[in-house]
Amino acid sequence: MKKFMEDQRCQMKKNNIIRWMAAAGLLLAGLLPGGCGEKQNREQPVPEVSFVTLQTTSVSTTAELSGRTSANLVAEVRPQVGGIILKRLFTEGTDVQAGQPLFQIDPSLYQAAIDNARAALARSEANLAATKLRAERMRELLVDKAVSQQDYDNADAALKQIQADIQYGKASLETAQINLKHTVITAPISGRIGRSGVTVGALVTAHQPLALATIQQMDPMYVDVTQSTAEILKLRRQLSEGRLDSSGKNMKNVRLFLEDGAEYPWKGNLQFQDVSVDPSTGSVILRMLFPNPKGVLMPGMFVRAVVQEGVRKDVLLIPQQAISRDPKGNPLTFIVDEKGMAQQKPLALDRAIGDSWIVSSGLAPGERVIVEGVLNVRPGAPVKAFPFGQAEKNNSNQRKAAPPAKTN
Repeated sequence: MKKFMEDQRCQMKKNNIIRWMAAAGLLLAGLLPGGCGEKQNREQPVPEVSFVTLQTTSVSTTAELSGRTSANLVAEVRPQVGGIILKRLFTEGTDVQAGQPLFQIDPSLYQAAIDNARAALARSEANLAATKLRAERMRELLVDKAVSQQDYDNADAALKQIQADIQYGKASLETAQINLKHTVITAPISGRIGRSGVTVGALVTAHQPLALATIQQMDPMYVDVTQSTAEILKLRRQLSEGRLDSSGKNMKNVRLFLEDGAEYPWKGNLQFQDVSVDPSTGSVILRMLFPNPKGVLMPGMFVRAVVQEGVRKDVLLIPQQAISRDPKGNPLTFIVDEKGMAQQKPLALDRAIGDSWIVSSGLAPGERVIVEGVLNVRPGAPVKAFPFGQAEKNNSNQRKAAPPAKTN
């Protein structure tokens, strides 16, 4: 009996294994056709891309340079005579005119010097007549041998001394008058005056190092920017090779952008390029002149100037959106070849012009560069290519032609 029970259990195990294997076979048989169908369904459709056809063109190249503004004229007001400041005759931060009084120095000492010089001159002039008559009388007596030659020489020397004293007195009087005039310190130029460096009651001296005030003429304004010598040498090489034309009428026009990014409404002119290179930065200063009728520009402002370099002819421009980078950062792009396949090409780029790049090498005129749908293509894979903008137009037309959906 025991043996019979063991035989039954073994037979049941065999039957379970057979049933499990049969079920597994059916399951695999059912899965295989379904898997193939999914693989077929996962096949990607041919991606649609938009392209632009490259053509040579001429572009105007510019350089954006940073710098600072400076006043057209700057005058530091300093006293030419010493004394105590009695009055300040201007309002700080306002516009002043050339010759306008700014400070009044105590004139009493200089008025006294004028009176002294005038008195000395009058004394010399009073002695002139008598000395002149005595010299003439001595000359007549010398002819008659009534006086010695020495007596005549003394009289003539006294006359010349008096005449010299008169000339010295006149010069002293003029100097005293000039010094008195300088007690009123006037503006040497027209412009906007800053804060005062002294107050009423301060003692000032002639030609002191501390300026009493500074006047700056801010219309027009200078803008000094720096450009590297490497860029200058590159431009000169392009000009000599004929790849750059800088003979246009507007080559000296300069645009200006302020610190907040806004464009300055008036254009300036390039004045000159400095003749020496700053050894610490390896750059050269370029000076521009801008009108400043509303006083927007102030000395010391940080600005960016866009300078016209010239016109480059027969260049290839590629949109920036068509550029991608490899892991090393090298630029590359995709084109559509004659067989309708996407091909990847490495590039050498020169510089950005607006929303495009100048291509130095890697592409040729007539090639079709993919600008939209790049993420869906692979090198050597077929693509459905449309000229840039046509795909959107076709989709729009299809949406317009489609019948309206029915509503219940």
